[in-house]
Amino acid sequence: MEAYLFYIMAAVAVTTAVYLIFEKNPVFGALYLIQTMVSIAVLYILLEAQFIAAVQIIVYAGAIMVLFLFVIMLLNLNIKEEAKNALPFQRIPAILMGIALFTVICIVLRSKLLQGKQGEYTTAYINSIGNTKLIGNVLFTDYLLPFEITSILLFVAAIGAIMLAKRKL
Repeated sequence: MEAYLFYIMAAVAVTTAVYLIFEKNPVFGALYLIQTMVSIAVLYILLEAQFIAAVQIIVYAGAIMVLFLFVIMLLNLNIKEEAKNALPFQRIPAILMGIALFTVICIVLRSKLLQGKQGEYTTAYINSIGNTKLIGNVLFTDYLLPFEITSILLFVAAIGAIMLAKRKL
């Protein structure tokens, strides 16, 4: 049963992601992105990562996408049909890059890179401690420096956004 649910949700996630790429209306694009994020959250639940699934729904599909929708609505983007061949020389490099990406994905899938490595965090160990506590311990011990650098980058980005918004007033 879990395998069927996985295949269904994976197909939904990939399908909505493809629709997102080709959607011209930004509101529908944001809705497709929300559906993709919800599908990925279901995949997290199937991996028994309930905390990450909850964060995926609350933070990404909830807060950030509502913010995106508000910005899209406030900007009142009127999408008009542009010329079909605005960039005629873009098609051939895009096809070549798509073929190269598909080749790299096939090579990675056939290699042993996706098998993962055996480590200290077995399923029994995770169940005895709990997902949330283990994520917090690893985040604030092994990955403390990248976590702090990310927080500084987000802080600088927020200050930059405020300065850009104030300059236009």
